[in-house]
Amino acid sequence: MKSRLIVARNVPPAVLDRAKAEFDTVLIANPEAGPEAVLEATLAHRAEALFLTSTVPLPAAIIARLPAEMRIAATCSVGFDHVDVAAARARGLMVTNTPEVLTDCTADMAFLLILAACRRAHEYEALMRRGWRQKFGLDEFLGIRASGKTLGILGLGRIGRAVAQRARGFGMRILYHDAQRLPPDLEQGAEFFPDFKAMLPHCQILTLHAPGGAATDRIIDAETIALLPRGAVIVNAARGALIDEDALIAALRSGHLYAAGLDVYRSEPDFDLRLAELPNVFLTPHMGSGTIETRTAMGMRALDNIAAVLAGRPAIDPLWT
Repeated sequence: MKSRLIVARNVPPAVLDRAKAEFDTVLIANPEAGPEAVLEATLAHRAEALFLTSTVPLPAAIIARLPAEMRIAATCSVGFDHVDVAAARARGLMVTNTPEVLTDCTADMAFLLILAACRRAHEYEALMRRGWRQKFGLDEFLGIRASGKTLGILGLGRIGRAVAQRARGFGMRILYHDAQRLPPDLEQGAEFFPDFKAMLPHCQILTLHAPGGAATDRIIDAETIALLPRGAVIVNAARGALIDEDALIAALRSGHLYAAGLDVYRSEPDFDLRLAELPNVFLTPHMGSGTIETRTAMGMRALDNIAAVLAGRPAIDPLWT
């Protein structure tokens, strides 16, 4: 008999086809289904595995009520702050994520945000949608050049390094802060700052690639924004919790920040609409990994983890060993 699987969100067709071929799969197709609905489905199906995404919270209270047969919760994401990992580990429930496969697409998105914020893409596109039909002098409606700028990177992990690789093609000076310095072969000339705040005055553009959690919650606040040079740009394609949005909005309104490019928000999908009112913010709806190729690869990686654990093999991407 096939092992029983709950897929808690719609997935690319190739992923669903594989899930149905290899497992006794129940799909929860309602994108609004919350933790209780997912729990009910796992209990009704006596599921041995749960395929979830970052939009499906898995708190301790839900983990405690999962069916006894449940052996693995595979999140189709790199981040796992939506899962109470400590509660899962205490229960003996393996949790896995999907690192590596979304690195390039998320780095592409971060660089899209950098370019769009610097070059006033939102304003230009809005003007064209209104029909254009006005002329500009050489001194009007100008953005700022991204190439040649000093780029600060918070978190030089896989995605941060991929962003740095792209930045080198734009002739940028690259600075970074991380918990520890990387070896030279990974730095590739990037300049390490052990003190995050000491790096900020040098950053004409700051891009965030740190994980969520208590240690990084609102790491970008009024104090750290004030340390950036006037006219700096902030980009966030990592976690919305990294930014104090009240402080960000104030700095964008005052002109201390030239612009921002955001793919993630403190509250999703009901983000702070004040951000949408600002002309100097380029917004995307948490789509860093949003390509057919990457979302399919992520889904396949989650299924690889599920297949391994249910077959009695070690998980490929365990959150603990």
